[in-house]
Amino acid sequence: MVMKSQDKPSILLVENIHPVAKEFLEGHGYQVDLLSHAPDEAELIQLLPRYCAIGIRSKSELTAKVLTHAAPTLAIGAFCIGTNQIDLAAARKMGVAVFNAPHSNTRSVAELVIAEMIALSRQLGDRNSKAHQGDWVKSAEGSREVRGKVLGIVGYGHIGSQVSILAESMGLQVVFYDAVKKLPLGNARATTSLDELLSVSDFVTLHVPEIPETMNMIGARELRRMKKGSYLINASRGTVVVIDDLVASLREKHLAGCAVDVFPVEPASNKEKFVTPLQNLPNVILTPHIGGSTEEAQRAIGLEVAESFRRFLKIGSSSGAVNFPNVDLPVKQGTSRILNVHRNEPGVLGEINTIISQAGANIEAQFLSTDAEIGYLVMDVHYSHADDLASRIAQLQRSIRTRVVY
Repeated sequence: MVMKSQDKPSILLVENIHPVAKEFLEGHGYQVDLLSHAPDEAELIQLLPRYCAIGIRSKSELTAKVLTHAAPTLAIGAFCIGTNQIDLAAARKMGVAVFNAPHSNTRSVAELVIAEMIALSRQLGDRNSKAHQGDWVKSAEGSREVRGKVLGIVGYGHIGSQVSILAESMGLQVVFYDAVKKLPLGNARATTSLDELLSVSDFVTLHVPEIPETMNMIGARELRRMKKGSYLINASRGTVVVIDDLVASLREKHLAGCAVDVFPVEPASNKEKFVTPLQNLPNVILTPHIGGSTEEAQRAIGLEVAESFRRFLKIGSSSGAVNFPNVDLPVKQGTSRILNVHRNEPGVLGEINTIISQAGANIEAQFLSTDAEIGYLVMDVHYSHADDLASRIAQLQRSIRTRVVY
């Protein structure tokens, strides 16, 4: 299939993505349809053939089965950090680029972690509930300052390092553990192992992705390694912590409390009842996956992913794609741009250049980037029949999809 730039593309945004994304995309000439809910598999299969791009958040599952029905779809936008709800390998094989917003909600999550750390240390959740019930619990017992305490950060990426800066400015000592060597900020210190971090920290906050290596990484053994009277904060992924083991540690009063924003199983919508074994335990703060849910973060995410859509659809820039060779070739005025995704096998570029040569077209710029499975070619040509040229390239046996932009 060859998609032409003069076709007015339609984009679908679901799960109450911030309206700034719709405004931005419509301002650049796209038709944008909105859904407030997360479509299930059957609805996605019905919807996707109508759109050249779809924007989702964390609840919509774009499986390989769903993607097989997405022939016109060129791009997927995860208006969040995580992309585990998307089959990235299946999308890559179809030539579909996936974009996310890895930085836009960093500050919002970091601020929530700091707020929860103080709230746990002062038992604010329980004191607030008691006051609402008419109970006056004025006591300093078990209530402590965070100044001078040790904060252990597991995962020292964009969010973890931001938490580090905020915590140190409040007088905490910061240690961190990351599977990849990271440069410490300020006076933070890297630990040699997760066990070392757990054993010295008064607060432990988790900021790791959902990958096989982090599945159930905090269980009974790790909780026993934590200091008695310490606190655990999880605003990363629900599968990182074994909830039953956390409940046991709290009941045994080994941990003094915890704050959890993400859960192994979460409601599909605000109308569904939320149930967890952590409910009704003392000094436990439960929040409904709102780490990045601020107006500022959602607006920034909306703009970041919408801009990725615009650049990819308009000029073929795949910069920032998480499953796709990254290409960002400056636009040559007065040329037609042919974009080709193909299987990464020897000889493909030679076949394409033979077609160009036979047509007598002049290549102004050409850039090819590959990964293990696909190649992505961006080529600017001076040729009055670029659509015909693209059609011939699309017919090559190893081409996955080809389109033209002007």
